[in-house]
This record gives sequence, structure tokens and C-alpha cells, in this order.
Amino acid sequence: MTTTATRPARGARAAISAKTLRTDKWWFKPAYTVAGLSLWLGWGLVHTLVIKDYYFAQGAGYHYLTPFFSPCVSVACAPEAAEFGRWLPDWWFLPYAAISLPFLLLFRLTCYYYRQAYYRSFWLSPPACAVPDGHETYSGETRFPLIFQNLHRYAFYAAVLISLLNTWDAIVAFHGTEGFGFGLGNLVLLANVVLLWAYTASCHSCRHIMGGRLKHFSAHPVRYRAWTFISKLNTRHKELAWITLGSLLLTDLYVLAIAANWFPDLRFIN
Repeated sequence: MTTTATRPARGARAAISAKTLRTDKWWFKPAYTVAGLSLWLGWGLVHTLVIKDYYFAQGAGYHYLTPFFSPCVSVACAPEAAEFGRWLPDWWFLPYAAISLPFLLLFRLTCYYYRQAYYRSFWLSPPACAVPDGHETYSGETRFPLIFQNLHRYAFYAAVLISLLNTWDAIVAFHGTEGFGFGLGNLVLLANVVLLWAYTASCHSCRHIMGGRLKHFSAHPVRYRAWTFISKLNTRHKELAWITLGSLLLTDLYVLAIAANWFPDLRFIN
């Protein structure tokens, strides 16, 4: 005599009491994402509000300005650090670079990779594949406040302008009262700028601008080459997102360290 296993009715789900059948450490990625982003945001908030050791200049007149304070436009900025004037009120809740930091934050918050990162880690929506969502309902990015994620394409243009400012800071740091100068701080600033450009250019919005609306690549060979290059760079967008967080933090810490006289800047010329 043979028996047959009881099967659920067609269209019905099997009754499984466990929230997930995954046995790997699926929670590790959202955990380190929360830790990494929280530490970075915490440091940025503390240093921009507890304003100290953001600018360094001495000797032959060479000077380093941390990206967290660029452009420095507060009336309380050091005159040498204020390349674009000092006109922002000196209120305790306003960072010295209040005209750039909000746009940089908007660009990162609306970035396609960062959306995935903090949706899964901070909001648990969902925390991992094959793991239940932490919320009962889901409306996508069609309601307040997530509907503002559509501003990413516009935040990209602001990010380009700010990257140009950071590039300017890196260039003028090579020039002092005695002419050209070159030190370890210049390498740190320059490496950070190169990485920031790579992250900005790898953005999905940049890729779309280069070739997203083209119907015939053969008629636009220059834009096609640019689109091809950015498409390759776009595959590294996630890595560049994290690398640039590290390079920004390292640059800020380096300028802070030499401005606070923890150690001298290593100079190669002047």
C-alpha cells in the first residue's frame, strides 16, 4: 500500500514558521553598513559643528583646507581659507561650508547605491534577500519623504560644482608665497579629488547624461566613448562610494592632525 504526501492547495504557500531559512550571516552586511555610515556621519557632524583645526598654513605660505569646510564662507573663517569671501553669518548651528554640505549630503542620500544600503540597514526594507521586510506596507518612492529621491539627477550637477571647488583647493595648495610647493598634504588632497571625481562620474545620472537619450551611437562617437567609459566606471560605483567616504575622512583627519601640531607635514619642495 502506498501513500502520497499532503501538498498545499494550488496557489497556496507552504506553512513555514521560521522568518527565514537562511543559515548564513545575512545580518552582517546591514550591521556593518549601519556602523560605517553612523561613524562617518557622527565624525562629520562633530567636526563641522565643533569648529577647530580645519585649515593649515605656514612656512612658505602653502595651505591645506579640509573638504568638510570648503568653500569656507562664514564670517568666522580664517581670511586665508575664504577663497570666495566671508559672508555667511556665524551662527553655532551653521557649518562654515553650509552652501555645499547640504548638496553633498543630498547627492549621497539620493545615490542609487546608498539608497539600497540604508534601506536595507537602517530601515530593514528588506534587510537581505529572502528575509522578511521590517515593514508591513511598502509604497516605494512615491510618497513623502522618499519621493524626493527623484532629485538625484539635479543633485548630480551640484556635486560636479563642488568637485570643481575641491579641485581648486587641491591646486592652490601647491602654491605659496615662495612659489610652487609640494608636500604629503598635497598628495592627500589630490588623491581625494581624483577619487571624488571617479565617484561622481560613475553616477548613474552621469551615465544617462552622456548617452541615455541617444538613439544612434554612430552619430555621436565622442559621447559614445564617454558613455562607454562611464559605464565601465559605473560597475565600481559601490566600491567608490565607500572608498570616497574613507578618502574624505582621511583628508579631514590629516589636515586636522597637522593643524593641531600632532606631527609636521612632510615637505618635498618648499
